[in-house]
This record gives sequence, structure tokens and C-alpha cells, in this order.
Amino acid sequence: MSRHRLTVVLSQAPGKHPAKRSLEESLAAALITESGIDVSIVPNLYDLDAQHTGRLFLESVRGDMVVLSWLYPRAAFWLLDRCGIRGHQGVTMLKSHAAEEEDEESDASESASKGIGSAGQIPDRYIYTLDLRDANTAEPFVREIRRIAAECRERHERRQTEQAVAHLTMVQLGVPSLASILGSTSTNGNGPTQDANGSVPEATSGPAQAAFQPEELLKPTNRRWYPVIDYSRCTNCMECLDFCLFGVYGVDSLERIFVESQDNCKKGCPACSRVCPEQAIMFPEYKTPAIAGAPIGAISGLKIDLSKLFGGEAVDAITQAVSERDAELIKDGRAAVGTSVGLARRQPSQPNRPKDDLDKMIDDLDALGL
Repeated sequence: MSRHRLTVVLSQAPGKHPAKRSLEESLAAALITESGIDVSIVPNLYDLDAQHTGRLFLESVRGDMVVLSWLYPRAAFWLLDRCGIRGHQGVTMLKSHAAEEEDEESDASESASKGIGSAGQIPDRYIYTLDLRDANTAEPFVREIRRIAAECRERHERRQTEQAVAHLTMVQLGVPSLASILGSTSTNGNGPTQDANGSVPEATSGPAQAAFQPEELLKPTNRRWYPVIDYSRCTNCMECLDFCLFGVYGVDSLERIFVESQDNCKKGCPACSRVCPEQAIMFPEYKTPAIAGAPIGAISGLKIDLSKLFGGEAVDAITQAVSERDAELIKDGRAAVGTSVGLARRQPSQPNRPKDDLDKMIDDLDALGL
């Protein structure tokens, strides 16, 4: 059986924060010595454009992958997905203390989601996304990556065993294998080579990424700002398309919402995220966890209104989103539109009607940034 190797990619924090750089350097140094792991470093994941060498490298990785970044895991996973870097979402055991307390509620909320899912066929590999804010030292991350590497290796070996058994069964039954039907392609470049068991060897089933020099991967990037859609939650209601007046969103050939012109997005504005009824739109570097991609369901059950508690007026999410959109329209020399454009119902499965208590509770929590 071929030996499985795990690709680990460390995405640097933007800027040169000394504590973050120190953790990145100690983590890279520790992982380089680990067997069965290939380590690479790229700039901030969120800032990689389509032509950046770091992005091209990520696209070239075919096998299982761990991505460490300064982003929430949900945001990092769907950020990769929007770049065409797809796989099944790997489950990590590394969680911050706060995340452990919220885990039960978050899991229940996530399982209840009925999103449209990622487009196209998902490659038979796993992508694990780890948040570098979850620990202050390299050791917890190294332990978790060792566990992931062992999990991926066992899964890879199990697949090879199943393929070998299936091939042997076919031979015993006299059924021709796919290799014998299509012919061997070991040297003519027409497709992946299969071994005697009908398995695809490590060159294509493992991390067969293209060769890039470290200095190429770390070319400087420009700061960017754009929404990332979590398709495990997105119901394709198109409320973001109706609300955004800057041409950021579009509809693809499968009639699915997508971020069509990300550079049209207004830097610092998260308004479309506030109007999404499923919390499917993330701005990974926004200051509010709920908008930046924190686990859904971390806060539930209690309606907290600190503004009223201290004698102020609460501002719901829709009002805040409308205000943010109007501000950007005015900056562009356009007229403010208030609530007259693009405000669809908050719960697409329900008929149009005034917002209920659930809507108002979500609005209050979003406005508080909890």
C-alpha cells in the first residue's frame, strides 16, 4: 500500500504582529520535523487573489489537507470552497475553552441547517481548518495535527484495502477491471495510473501539489474585503442579491447565488450579512464573531438587550444594515434608499409578514455583536 502524506498549510496573519509571528514560526519549526507531513506557508488566506502563487499552490493540493489560519474554521473552510479548493469538512478536536462550552448548542444548530451545499462533485478528501487563536503555543496544534494525520492515514489504508478486495472479487467473478477496459496510462499522460489492485497510487491520491519555492508562496498581497457564503446554511433565498446595490452578488448557471464581483464590495461594510436569515454570509475579518464565522448557535434561549438595560435605544440588525448601505451609497454619490429597496422576508419558508419574536431576538443579538 502507498504511504499517505498530509499537507499542512499555515496561513500567516496580516501585518507583523510579534506574538502571532512567533506562534507561526514555532509551529512551522515543530511541524517540519514531523514524519508524513508536508508543510507550506502562505500569506493571509483571505487576501489571496486568483493569480497569487499561494492560491495556485492550494489549488494544486489533491490529498487531505490541514489549513491553519487566524480565521474561524467555518469561515476558512467556505473561503477555500469559494476558491474551488473543495473537500469534505474534517472534524477537529482542538477547541478553545469558550468553544467547548458552546459545542453542544452549536452542533444542534448546525445539524438543523438545510443549506443547498457546495456546487459540483466533492473530491474524496478531507480539509481540516484550525483557528490559530485557539491556543497560545504550538504544542496543542502539533498534537491535533498528529491525530489528524493518523486519522487520514487510517482512512487512506481502509480505502486501499476496500479497493483491493473489490478488485479481487471482480477477478473471481470474471468481471474486467476499469484498468483493463480503459488500458494502462502509466506513461502516455492520458490519465492516472492504476496499480495491480486497481488503486490510484500516491501521485494522484495523495498531496501531488505542484512545486513552488517558499519565496513564491509568500509574495506580498493586498488587503481585501468581500463576503464568503456558507453553502451548508445558504437556502438560495436571494435576499442578499436583492439587498446589495453594489453588484457584488450574482446567480450562476445552476441558479445559485454566488459572490460574482467581490472587489465591488465596500470595505468594512457587512450589511448583507445582517439581512441573511440563515447567517450564511460571513466577513471573516469583521470584529463581530457572528459575522466573522463563529459557530452558529453559540447564544440561544435568552433575549439580551443591554442597550435598553442602560437606558438606550436598541438598534436591530435590519436598521443597522440599512444605515450601513445608505452610508456607502452616499459615499458613491448616490441617493440613500432606506428600507424601500431589497428588504425581503427574514424567513423565506414563511409568507411575508411583520417580524416575529424570533426575528427580533436575532436582530437584537446581531446588533450587540454577541
